[in-house]
Amino acid sequence: MFWDAWCRYRPWRPDHLRLLGRHILPSRNGVPQDDRVHLKAVLDWVRRAQDVRRGLPDQGGMSAGWSFEDGWLPSYPETSGYLVETLLVAAGVLNDTDLVCRAGEILDWELSLQQQDGAFPGHFGEAGSRPVIFNTGQIVHGLLAGYGHLERTDCLEAAVRACRWMVASQDGDGCWRRNVHNGVPHTYNTRAAWALARTGCVTGEKDLVRAAEKNLDWALGQQNSEGWFHANAFVPGRPPFTHTIAYAVRGLQESGLLLGRDRYVAAALRTSTVLVSLQKKDGSLAGAYDPQWRPRGRYVCLTGLAQIAIIWKRWVQTGLDHDGRFAQAFHRALGYLKRRHRLTGSGGPEDGAVAGSYPLWGAYSRFEFPNWAAKFFADVLLMKMADRAIPSDPQATQGGSPCPVFAS
Repeated sequence: MFWDAWCRYRPWRPDHLRLLGRHILPSRNGVPQDDRVHLKAVLDWVRRAQDVRRGLPDQGGMSAGWSFEDGWLPSYPETSGYLVETLLVAAGVLNDTDLVCRAGEILDWELSLQQQDGAFPGHFGEAGSRPVIFNTGQIVHGLLAGYGHLERTDCLEAAVRACRWMVASQDGDGCWRRNVHNGVPHTYNTRAAWALARTGCVTGEKDLVRAAEKNLDWALGQQNSEGWFHANAFVPGRPPFTHTIAYAVRGLQESGLLLGRDRYVAAALRTSTVLVSLQKKDGSLAGAYDPQWRPRGRYVCLTGLAQIAIIWKRWVQTGLDHDGRFAQAFHRALGYLKRRHRLTGSGGPEDGAVAGSYPLWGAYSRFEFPNWAAKFFADVLLMKMADRAIPSDPQATQGGSPCPVFAS
């Protein structure tokens, strides 16, 4: 296995050795800078991730990231989709119209990929790639941003079509077992259910909200008494990364806040509180956890840590951080992420990037700088700087107030 990994990632290459050296040496870990410095750096990396696809068939989308194995990857429909909301909020905070244009390019590219039945292709959208519920749901989040911030009705129409495909794929108990990654159910599809709920609140389509609640209720049955979720890893039988743990929690959290459903809020709070207790003094969390919340792996999933920091910040924003524990945990996590953020000034693939794992050879996105890690780190910074929810919905109610159409 070691030799296979060695051959696959080729760490002996001079450019790879240079990256590893910067990553490993204590003197090179960096000192946290002002939030705006980090935000501009990560957004500049995002711009490069889009620009490297210009002149190619997937122009307009965002490269999935840069890896030791393949260099710059093709545009990734799923994560390009939810990067739209980040770009549009950042455009307002930084008064940067270029980010608005880039968000529009992503939306145009996404719309060109939508299938007749409303689904979006999975993986990199290559010929023959099958649609996936989760991926389609994340693109819906981006489409809603296009409608809410740019008043693009074509985006809302596409979102509704995508949501109707998701509902048609749903089983009677609310679980998605068809059109899913690796052919198995995933609790983290709550983040796709949240997209259904948001769309239903914007359009007034009660069937979309009912479908969202069916999935969220199924997900509640996957949570154990300690707040850990079953069926929440990419591969059955493995402990979930903090990345997918955060996906599951965020879907319940935001849907509960949006729809005024206390049971979803309570479930999300339970897991969020446990995660605070697991946070180390340096602000980090383990990369994965088993059902007893024992760490599995001596690495940090930087992507997941950023996502969990967002969840903690949302409790602060909605007035549910009664003792200040979530605010403190958020700031510790942000400090850790900033210390692991690459500010080299080289303009290279690592400059401004966020690795999937720390160290780079950790199990999540090994030897990669994924665009979704950059997205969530940017969201953490924006939420601190502007104190706004991301996504920020002009149409659907946020901030702890239930969607007025469906409040019980």
